Amino acid sequence: MSLKAEIEAIIYATESPVTVEQIAALVKNSVAAESVPETDSEKIVSIDASPIDVPINVKTGEAAPMTDAAIRARVLGVVEELNTEYASGDHGIEIRSVAGGYRMATKPEHHDLMRGFAKSLKPPIRLSLAALETLAVIAYKQPVTVPEINEVRGVDAGGVITTLLDRKLVTTAGRKQVIGRPILYKTTKEFLMRFGLNEVNELPSMEEFEKLVSESFQGEMFEAENPSAGTPNTDSAPRENEHDATTETVES
Repeated sequence: MSLKAEIEAIIYATESPVTVEQIAALVKNSVAAESVPETDSEKIVSIDASPIDVPINVKTGEAAPMTDAAIRARVLGVVEELNTEYASGDHGIEIRSVAGGYRMATKPEHHDLMRGFAKSLKPPIRLSLAALETLAVIAYKQPVTVPEINEVRGVDAGGVITTLLDRKLVTTAGRKQVIGRPILYKTTKEFLMRFGLNEVNELPSMEEFEKLVSESFQGEMFEAENPSAGTPNTDSAPRENEHDATTETVES
């Protein structure tokens, strides 16, 4: 990946403005790697042929380590190059300087279009901790029955299943061929879309999944469950009324 592509990816991925210093710390190895000495002039140039003022070690003829200032200057130069490219009418985005950092944004002339698009989007799903735990069990053990989910979680998940079905995150998958023939549950296409997965076998490890769940669904949900605390206390909270708690927490 080229230096320009790396910087573009970093700015694109950030939710809050990313500073030059932060970018420089991430791409310093790439900046150093793109610099090669010219045999005739012993001048350092980048792969894309734009000159970089990097001192030469007169004893070895090799490039001396780049200073932090030189790396930051290179980063700024690449950001300018990207914005020059984005200035074309063929692009609908630009890199803006915001609060001391950089962030991608749509161009002002497209704001009306984007406002209409934003109104058409589905509102974010907010789930209780009980629903998130149940969803994780289904995702990793599907197809799975309610009794099997209850065994893993240690509490009745019947009410929570209803919430997940209503939100189209899980669906039925037939019945298990055992006494009582309990209903099997599995995740849905909506689940894959919410988590950015192409298929279920792309699920990350359980630890990564829990982090992904937190980033994707929770946010203000914890405040709704525990307005007096920053983190919900799942050990002391009563678990018998999980269905009622879920109904109050989940919003359309």
